[in-house]
Formats: sequence, structure tokens, C-alpha cells
Amino acid sequence: MNPETSGGLSPVARRATRSVLSVLLLATALGGCSGHAGQEAAPPADAIAHDVTLTPAQLKHIRLDTVARSDFRRTVEAAGTVDFDNDQATTVLAPFSGPVTRLLVAVGAKVAKGQPLAVVSSPDFAAAVGDYRKALDTARTLRRLADQDRDLVAHQGVSAREAAQAQTDAANAEADRDAALQALQAMHVDPADIAAIRAGRPVARVEGVIRAPLAGTVVERPITPGQWLQAGNTPCFTIADLSRAWVQAQLFGADVDAVQQGDPAEVSTGDAGRPLAGTVVHLSAEVDPDTRAVLARVLVDNPGDRLKKQMYVRVAIHSRQVRSGLLVPVAAVLRDDDNLPFVYVARPDGSFARRHVTLGYRDGDRYDILAGLRAGERVVVDGGIFVRFMQSP
Repeated sequence: MNPETSGGLSPVARRATRSVLSVLLLATALGGCSGHAGQEAAPPADAIAHDVTLTPAQLKHIRLDTVARSDFRRTVEAAGTVDFDNDQATTVLAPFSGPVTRLLVAVGAKVAKGQPLAVVSSPDFAAAVGDYRKALDTARTLRRLADQDRDLVAHQGVSAREAAQAQTDAANAEADRDAALQALQAMHVDPADIAAIRAGRPVARVEGVIRAPLAGTVVERPITPGQWLQAGNTPCFTIADLSRAWVQAQLFGADVDAVQQGDPAEVSTGDAGRPLAGTVVHLSAEVDPDTRAVLARVLVDNPGDRLKKQMYVRVAIHSRQVRSGLLVPVAAVLRDDDNLPFVYVARPDGSFARRHVTLGYRDGDRYDILAGLRAGERVVVDGGIFVRFMQSP
């Protein structure tokens, strides 16, 4: 048979054509599989990166450190808000009703305990003075009568029953007198005026005086002259001892377990001054519903009144709890193209392998490694960038 009349191809040519077609089909199939695999997750970087072996000369440019378990204490950084030391601060309420006639102190004034703050023309005050005068007179009169009856009963001038009743009336009157005196003292009447009333001497028109219940600084004065005060309801002044302050630090997550009452703390105001020393004195038993934070109260000395109420500050709480972890220098930790942390670990054969790690707390210039390393392994702490360069294709 003529090869040129049998399909136009010789047997050798046909075999060659079939081989080419088989190669093309195989390539197409492999290409299809490769396209499908590209849609799956890429292999981890540790599987891609090959181990690095360095020459003795190159090894001189790197430094290794052995991973070991070490003890450390956490320092918790938190945001805080300043408040008055509420154990040394109080709101002064009006002890009696009436209009304000004079204000005697301004905001920012330092006052002593018992110092007059404002004067009020109070009908309650005048009534209390009148009640005390009457109670004094009544008590004196009934006591005199009771003493007389006690003498008369000895001579059968009155009955024992009448003498006993006189003693009871005198005792009741003296109790009323003491109650009226306590009412004046609660209104902070000048002791000299009380002594004059007790002695029966006339006194000038006595006005109600609002006095400081404790020593400190006047930080609020919401009242004005002429304003009517309602006894027990109207806030007149806020006085606080500013030598110390509270800082409410916000704690989240694992920081809550790291802080305990009594831990030392430092408060920074951002004014370039030295941090203020303080102590954690209280941990809230509940979560703030707005911020989802647990509040740690830090008591801080406040020299020069640097801390102001509602000021935002930074708080560093130094935990006294001793923790243990695998600590490696910060310089040993690098980041891959996906920003994941890794270190280079020395293998028994002298090569170096890339190992991804999970970072925990940073203690100064060291990281606590939560996962990825074992105690006794050696990692590159100086020269990691060089090893990475040698590992690059």
C-alpha cells in the first residue's frame, strides 16, 4: 500500500502524532488539577521555607540563646479617670431652710473643720433658739419645784406621790432642754451664743451659719446669695482633701486576673512630670455595663494638686503575682509575609528551621512564648535577619 494514500501519514508519523497528543492531553489534565489546587489554602510557610545551613564563617555572625522557663511579674497598662478621695470628701447639705444672706468662701479656698462657709437667715434657726430658751426656763422651774417638794415630803407637807411626780416632770423638762441644745449644735450655732442663751443674757439676732464638717478645699459651690435653701436637700458646698486622689483604672480580659488589692501602681498624667505612686485599694465586684471593664481603684498621693477630677491618666499596675513562662528575647522574634511571628530554631544537624510561635505577655525585652517552643531548644537571638536572607530563594 502507498503510504501517501493511507491517511496521508506513514506509520512512524502516526505514532509520533499520537505521542504528541498524549503529552498535550496529560498537560491539559495537569493544568486543570493545578488550577483547582490554587483555590485551596496555601501550605503553611513552615512547609515552604527550607532549613538553612551556614558555613563556619557565617555562624560567627549569629548568636544563640537557650530557651528556659523563667519567673516574671506582669505590669498591666490601663486607662484611668481621676476622682476625689471619697473617704475624705463630702457634700455639705443645708442644715436649715432659708435664704442665703452671705457667702464667706470661694471655690478653691482651703478651709478648716468648723470654719463658717455661708450665712442664712433661717426661721428654723430662730425657732430652734426660741425652743432652747423655753426649754431652759421650763427645766429650771420644774427642777426647783421638785427640790422643794422633796424637802416638803420630809416634813409631810406634800405626799410622796406628789413629790415623785414633781421629780418626773423635772427629768422630762431636762430631757427636752438637752434635745433643744442638740438641735442648736446640729445647726452649728456659735458656742459663745449658746453660752449667752444659757446664762440668760441677750444676744444679737442669731443667723444660721453653715460650717465646714471637715478640713479641705472647697471644690464646688452651687449656691448663690438670695437662694432659698431647703433643709436636708439643698447641696451647698463640696469639700475635699486633695492631698490624695482616687484613680479608677479600667481592666479588661486577662488583666483582671493579674491585678490584686495591694499591688503597687504608677499614674502618669502626660505632663512630662514624674509618675505618681499609688496602691490598688479596691477591685470592683461587677463589670461596668457601658465599657465592659472591671474598675480597679488606685489611691494616689497628689502633691501640688496635679490630679484633677475627671482627668484622663495612664496607669501602670505592677502585679505581685509571680508567673512562670518560656521567655525569649524580643530580638529573636521575626514576622513573616502574613505578619505572623516566628523564630529560627537550631536543629541537631546544625541547620536552622523556621518555627512559628504564639506570643504572650511582653516582659520588658522578652516575650512569654505560649506555644511553638520547648525548654532546652536554642533560638537565634542575634542575626535572624541574616538567616532569613540566606533562606530566601
